[in-house]
Formats: sequence, C-alpha cells, structure tokens
Amino acid sequence: MTHRKASHILTAGLLGGIALFLVGLLLPNWLLFTVTKAAGYGLVALGIVVLMRGGLVSFGQGMVYCIGAYTSGLVASRLGVSDVFLLLAIGGGASTLVGLLVGPLIARYRGIFFAMLTVALSMVLYGILVKQNAIGGSDGFNVPEPTFLGWAPGVGASDLALYAVAVVVATAAATFCRFYFDSMPGLVAKAVRENELRVEYLGSSVFNITVRNFVIAAGFGGLGGTLNGLALGHVDPLFSFWTTSGEFVFIAILSGHVSVSAVFVSALILELVRSFSNRYFPETWQLLLGAFLLVVILFLPNGLGSLWEELRKRLGRRKPSVASDPGSLERRKEVAP
Repeated sequence: MTHRKASHILTAGLLGGIALFLVGLLLPNWLLFTVTKAAGYGLVALGIVVLMRGGLVSFGQGMVYCIGAYTSGLVASRLGVSDVFLLLAIGGGASTLVGLLVGPLIARYRGIFFAMLTVALSMVLYGILVKQNAIGGSDGFNVPEPTFLGWAPGVGASDLALYAVAVVVATAAATFCRFYFDSMPGLVAKAVRENELRVEYLGSSVFNITVRNFVIAAGFGGLGGTLNGLALGHVDPLFSFWTTSGEFVFIAILSGHVSVSAVFVSALILELVRSFSNRYFPETWQLLLGAFLLVVILFLPNGLGSLWEELRKRLGRRKPSVASDPGSLERRKEVAP
C-alpha cells in the first residue's frame, strides 16, 4: 500500500467520523439509539465480512457478541466499573481471548462444517447462560449507565454521548479493516477464498490466516456486544441465540465484502425496518426483509457495497488522461528541462 493511499484512507475515515457526529447533533433521541444499535450490529457483521473474504461464514458470531456484552456488563454491575472506554476494552478483549482459544480448534474446517461448528458453540453458550440463575438466568441482568472519562451525562445527553462513542469505534474499525483488506496479509487472505492450495504452495499458511481472521472477527463481536449492552442497558442469553447470529449474517450478505461502509449501512437498514415494523407491518416485516435480501442477491451478488465500487470505477473512467489531453502534454514538455 502506498503512502498516498494510506493517507486517503485515514482522511476519509476522519472526515466520515466528523460528518456522522455532526449529523447526530440533529437527530432525535430515538434515532440516536437506533443508529447506535446499528453500529454495534455493524461491528459484529464486519467481523463476518473479514471471514467471508477468506471464504468462510460464521453462523455463531452471537457467541462472541454475547461474551463481550456479558463480560462488560458483569464488570459494570458487580465491580462498579462504569467508564465506557474501559468497558469496551474489557468486552472486546474478552471476546478476542475466546477467539484465540477457539480459532485454532475450528480453523481447519471449511464450508458448512465451519458454519455448523460456530453455531453449535454459540448455542452451547446460550444453554449455559440460561441455567445460570446467579447472573439472571434466561432474564439476564441490567447494565448501569456508563460514564465517559469521568463525566456522567444527564438523561438528554447520554444518548448523544454513547452515539459519539459508537461513531468513534465504528470509524476506527472500518478504517482498520480497509487497511487490512488492502495490505499484503489481507490480499493473501482474499486469495484463500479463490484457491487454498495455491496459497499453500506460495508459502502462506491457510490455517494461520483463518485463525487471524477469526480472532479479528471475535474482537469486533465483543466490541459490538459491549456497545449494544450499554445502549440497551440490559443483556440476556438471547445475545447468543442462533437467530441473533442469523441477523449478523443477513447484514454481511446484504452489504457484501467489497465496502466496509456498506456493512454499517446494511445494519442501519435492518434496524430501521425493525423499528417501524411494530407499527406498520408487525407480522410480515421478516418476509419483506427476506424479499429485499433475495433481490439484492439476484441483482447485486456482491452486495450493496458493489454499488460503491461501480460508482468509483465510473468516476475514474471520466478523468481525462494525458494521452487524451494534447494541451496537457504540451504543457509538460514546456516545463521539462
């Protein structure tokens, strides 16, 4: 990756984060909550996209999502830790540790076997948590309001403050993924999806690549679980249920693996549909959402992110080249020594 491209990625991430924060100043509290929750979902789905670029799909991301939420929630409620950034570090770190332990055990599996193993682990965690009455059992437990570097905002400012944190975390994760996808390790991971045997012949370990991708996905899952646990003020075993993992897969398929920003747009679409479903179509919103996903798969097999890529390519073709601009060529000759 060139220095110029790296600076473009950093600039785009910084400007995007600032723009999202400024937009948040104009949003009502209910929409701030919706976007914050979508950011948490988007972080988990972004981890699935990391795995998808390596040719794998996890149907058990609810496991790391739940581990992040439960770990940070228990630390907040039992130990009195309330700083949001410390809780994010604890939740993300706990899920990353689980990823380091579980990743090597399942990294040699592929296809449906990898997917079923991940969903089985997620459901095992769900079954364990349901029976733990000491931490709420099937009802879960409440998470206290977080503080922000020692500042305890009021009721009106808490939603905006947590939204700002969500913007920072989501922007940092998206920027990291863009760097990773365009780096040599990220490109080798993408090659695994096309031809694992050739990657092994070239000297790279498919096993190590898969473990690395799984650990990254686990860390993102823990951050998303912590963020949503704080936003909801409550965590329960349903965080690890298979239907929750299915929603993350839905977002990842809807967005595709081309664009990282499309992941969060897809998560926002899911949350907006969910928010308005109870009022307008409470019985059929899943059907409409599934039909929308089917249309995307048929006409945009690479997801919504392919629209971004196509637009970028078209804009690139419209830029005049030196060969097509004789005046520019003459000017270069005049200034040449």
